[in-house]
Amino acid sequence: MLSRSLSARPAMAAAANKAFLSTVGANVPKVPLYINGQFVQSSTDKWIPVHNPATGEITSLVPEATAEEHEAAIASAAEAYKDWRNSTVLTRQRKMMDLQLLIRNDMDNIAELITKEQGKVLSDARGDVLRGLQVVEHACSIPSLMMGETLTPVATDMDLYSLRQPIGVCAGITPFNFPAMIPLWMFPMANACGNTYVLKPSERNPGASMRIAELTEQAGFTPGLLNIVHGAHDSVNMLCDHPDIRAVSFVGGDRAGRHIFARATATGKRVQANTAAKNHGVIMPDANKNHTLSQLVGAAFGAAGQRCMALSVAVFVGSSREWLPELVEMASKLKVSGGMEADADIGPLISAQAKQRAEGIIADSIEQGAEILLDGRQVTVPEKYAAGHFLGPTIMTNVSPAMSCYSEEIFAPVLSCVFVDTLDEAIALINSSPYGNGTAIFTNSGAAARRFTNDIDVGQVGVNVPIPVPLPMFSFTGSRGSIRGDTHFYGKDAIRFFTQTKTVTSLWRSADAEVSRAAVHMPTMK
Repeated sequence: MLSRSLSARPAMAAAANKAFLSTVGANVPKVPLYINGQFVQSSTDKWIPVHNPATGEITSLVPEATAEEHEAAIASAAEAYKDWRNSTVLTRQRKMMDLQLLIRNDMDNIAELITKEQGKVLSDARGDVLRGLQVVEHACSIPSLMMGETLTPVATDMDLYSLRQPIGVCAGITPFNFPAMIPLWMFPMANACGNTYVLKPSERNPGASMRIAELTEQAGFTPGLLNIVHGAHDSVNMLCDHPDIRAVSFVGGDRAGRHIFARATATGKRVQANTAAKNHGVIMPDANKNHTLSQLVGAAFGAAGQRCMALSVAVFVGSSREWLPELVEMASKLKVSGGMEADADIGPLISAQAKQRAEGIIADSIEQGAEILLDGRQVTVPEKYAAGHFLGPTIMTNVSPAMSCYSEEIFAPVLSCVFVDTLDEAIALINSSPYGNGTAIFTNSGAAARRFTNDIDVGQVGVNVPIPVPLPMFSFTGSRGSIRGDTHFYGKDAIRFFTQTKTVTSLWRSADAEVSRAAVHMPTMK
């Protein structure tokens, strides 16, 4: 009976998918795959709807690519690698230069795609593209970044030198919250190092990745350098398991990150996986109040809190807790609306499920003893967005580490406020968290800032900077439970991740260069 039930599931799923397709209408576009430099329609019978989170309407359908389509994408990348690995570093630099110009000129178009599919306001969507573009610009420095080392002579007539070489076909699995930035963290650095790439963007908002693929075409990328497949769990597992893929990059949730790291490393792949976060902002009584509150509001509620670097916990030290009423007043003035409106500050959450989960955490935390100072659950939005997934800025106080709003990554515009008496208590609180993505301190004391930056066990630290994401000449250095693997995204760590080091010991005896008299006699065979 059990085996009959299991065997019936694929047929039931196919029937349900067919019924779903019949309800969305023929005018809903289907997102193509990008394989070997061609946009191709999938032959799958499984499709995932992409919604505009501000209106709830279905904007497109994403295929769950078949196993054969995954094989084709990986085979294309493997074939392209044979020549691309031997391309000159100047050739690869030129492709990056051409791509960065095309992205810069197309920034507004990509941003509109992001707002339509992800919900973040246009200004924030442009920032999404810009931060990815900066990585492409950094990849233009690849001739310098790929330099090895030389020691000569290490012995008589002997040289010792190292060089960096590409590793092969690489894969990337990206999240919904940064549809342009995260893909641009991945494939440009991989391609610049001489590798080829298979990208699986989030099935919730693939539009930005597909547009960037068009731009790689315009930049003259050889077919196979970048391939794009779509899907959900099966697609992820195929990329983790395939023997021709040498490295996997992932940004997303904790559970998925642990799964991908374990599964891909089990087959000998390199893996870099940025996962969950719980970021704290420490407010000292001597901080500039207006600057601090403004930065705190932006970092907590911008992008509807859907950032892995969002400040979701405010740690008020001593008398700084008296600023809470002004914080609430400032947050209450933020306008929640569709992302296309010029005056919108906060757009919708990505899905109805995300909204439901956040509201459930808020309710649980109130039952656990938290006090709500600003409740965004009944936020008012324009009538045309009545079906959208909106949650307004929410501020909770008297929060303790045992409460749901503190222990879980909410990924919503919810700020939990904690009170401590000293900086030492704030440091101890943050260091007891399992995550180490980012943190910040707001203070006018250099001594406090130095103490905090030295003693805090978090990978990225801001001093009067709420979201301290490093620029691409450095690396995204989240630590502890926020990362799996020992190599970070972009910067010098990206070069290490996407290359392997070869060391050459070379002996050319100087004595062999001695000039002898020319032989003019008849040669004989001996």
